[in-house]
Amino acid sequence: MLPDHRSLSADLEEFWSTVDPKTADIEDRIAEWRHHWNWRRPHAALGGGTPVDRVCELANVTPFTDEVESRFDPAKERIRIPDFRFDQTFAPLK
Repeated sequence: MLPDHRSLSADLEEFWSTVDPKTADIEDRIAEWRHHWNWRRPHAALGGGTPVDRVCELANVTPFTDEVESRFDPAKERIRIPDFRFDQTFAPLK
């Protein structure tokens, strides 16, 4: 999944402006930033929570792989058209 515009902007403002990308420990600094971003930094899009907070909120309602696989019926799947507008137009025609 590609990062959204805000996360790229935050990376530039909050991380890359504070480090030298040529430093020997840059891999460690990036790992620390990722941990901070996901576990400690509040996100406006998550109501001030962290990504980990959101994962925990959804844990009880997110099915396990086994459950998803047991309910999957290939006969009920339809071919989807990559263009969303066309896909929505033609979906009822199946």
